[in-house]
Amino acid sequence: MSNIVQIISDNLLDIVRQDFNNHNSLFLFIKNGLISKLAQKIVINPEKPIIIGVCGESASGKTTLAQRALNACLSDETRDLYTLITLDDYYYDTSEQLKQAGSYEALFETGFSFDAPDAFNLDLVREHINRLSYGQKIYSPAYDFVTCASVPNIKPKSPARVILIEGLFGLNEKLKDILDVAIYVHTPYNVIKDRWYKRAASRGKTGHAADMQFDNVNKQAEKYIRPAQNNADIVVSGLISSEYIEFMAEQVIGSIKKSVNYIRQTEKCTKSPSQEQYVAQLQ
Repeated sequence: MSNIVQIISDNLLDIVRQDFNNHNSLFLFIKNGLISKLAQKIVINPEKPIIIGVCGESASGKTTLAQRALNACLSDETRDLYTLITLDDYYYDTSEQLKQAGSYEALFETGFSFDAPDAFNLDLVREHINRLSYGQKIYSPAYDFVTCASVPNIKPKSPARVILIEGLFGLNEKLKDILDVAIYVHTPYNVIKDRWYKRAASRGKTGHAADMQFDNVNKQAEKYIRPAQNNADIVVSGLISSEYIEFMAEQVIGSIKKSVNYIRQTEKCTKSPSQEQYVAQLQ
């Protein structure tokens, strides 16, 4: 068993080393022992999903990271490989508050913030993750950033080998104990600011309303988001191209899938293959 774990660890480490050798690498930090821990989980219980949380400031690039990883999975023939839970879908409905306030500026003046943990239904997120990990299909809500309305039970999500939670509070206290891997996306402030204003305009927020919200975003990030980097298992760069993110996701996911599939095959065999055969399959 220990030899099998070592083989899987070495394969994943090779992918990381190749990335570190690039001038602009995706991985900025990986906690010691994390890869070995993942390899052990894959070998001991290949049917149990790997739960990954991705956190970062607003406009840091965490959604791009998650979507490109999803693209890498969609190119695979295995349908049960990957499920994405987007925390933006779990905002509480504040459409009535917006109507009563009359404008975004007035809503923000009441103290409302899109970037505080109490704006999200994190208890429902945890419930959905637990249900997915036990093999149950769930339906996540959907949120409209223009009207601030939430529609419950609308997006189907199926159980998968990898469950990824992406959002501002992907590493929140209410979620971190169910995560196998905690990833933080680090992006310089000036890049975040530029991206944020472009996205705000696409969501109907411009002028003074946008300025008010960005000021709040920065304050909330300082209080709630940036400290999460200190507890992350992995820190990745938010400056890497989408194409390279997808390439790296294909490498990592391909290595994990190959390992899981081979372990599944050996469990079906009445006669286990030799260690030499296993090495040949995984390397």
